[in-house]
Amino acid sequence: MSFIKNLFNSGDLVKDVGDVVDNLTTSKEEKLEAKKKLKEVLLNYESKMQEQVTSRWLSDNQGGLLTKNIRPIALAFLTFMFVIISIFSGNIGQFKIQTEFIDTYRILLITVFTAYFGGRSFEKINNGKNKTI
Repeated sequence: MSFIKNLFNSGDLVKDVGDVVDNLTTSKEEKLEAKKKLKEVLLNYESKMQEQVTSRWLSDNQGGLLTKNIRPIALAFLTFMFVIISIFSGNIGQFKIQTEFIDTYRILLITVFTAYFGGRSFEKINNGKNKTI
């Protein structure tokens, strides 16, 4: 989990690594050059990771009907089953969602909104940076 956190918070990671570099090098120019190279390495790594995800999606889309649709089908099925189970679990006579399901809904909503909107913002920012480099 910390790897993913560091990947998306690479600015913090670069700062932390930069602090280590500050303690190891002597001249200001060496420190700035080392920090610049570390940031480039992280950006290249993030870019390669995104390319790998894209290539997997392209590979899936070139396959058959099941290969193209397995992720959306699995997501739809699991979401449908979770909703059905959470609504009907212990609700004979009076409707009340159990607190375990409320926490799970909260986590799912945060994850989905963060992944979709945060991911789209990350893509837009990243695409803007790639065009200027």
